[in-house]
Amino acid sequence: MTSLGSFVDGVIDHNQDALDAAARAVIETLQADGLVRTAGAGHSLAAVMESFYRAGGLAAVRPLWHPSLFPLADAHGSTRAERSEGLGREVAEAAGIESRDTVFVFSSSGINHYPVELARAAVERGATVVALTSVEASSSSALRSDARLFEIATIVLDTRVPAGDVSWPLDAPVTVPRSSLATNALWSALLARVVDLDPDVELWRSANVEGNDAANAATIARLAERIPELSSE
Repeated sequence: MTSLGSFVDGVIDHNQDALDAAARAVIETLQADGLVRTAGAGHSLAAVMESFYRAGGLAAVRPLWHPSLFPLADAHGSTRAERSEGLGREVAEAAGIESRDTVFVFSSSGINHYPVELARAAVERGATVVALTSVEASSSSALRSDARLFEIATIVLDTRVPAGDVSWPLDAPVTVPRSSLATNALWSALLARVVDLDPDVELWRSANVEGNDAANAATIARLAERIPELSSE
């Protein structure tokens, strides 16, 4: 079995130029006082969670999602929702995406209506769209929408996972999904590049380290009006 560490290293190496471009887009968005938007459906919502209100993560991130897409509420229903025409555009329009924003769309297959519609709506508004998707898996899968996510995005971070997102046993794979591993690795590599470009970029601090609550509270107070998910008060 190819080691998971080798797989991750290969994904990062393959995406060097795209990671640099995505990091520059994030910096430009933050310098323009825009927002980084992150979106996904089904298990790709795990990547949205990783990007939002996370110790060491970017502060100016607003998640784009809809309750019907959440597998823990209704697993089968979340699959139907991702395939439903119109939901992606509805979520994008409600979010008020602007041209100064950078929108990250997480979708391993990139063939369903939700990620494609959301990406297209963001592009129409002039935003930079970064797709985290598998070009191989997407290209080999039948379309459910009218395009593939990687065909619409401004920048593509290729997770390089196989169709079906399984990799073991090698001769007839049925398990060991790799999309979450690849996506988290790419997001982490992106954060490192962003901080290298701007060491003063605003980040969340761990709430479990003494003295950080006040700093996080100040960040919430500054951003909550534009990112209502940060506070219900």
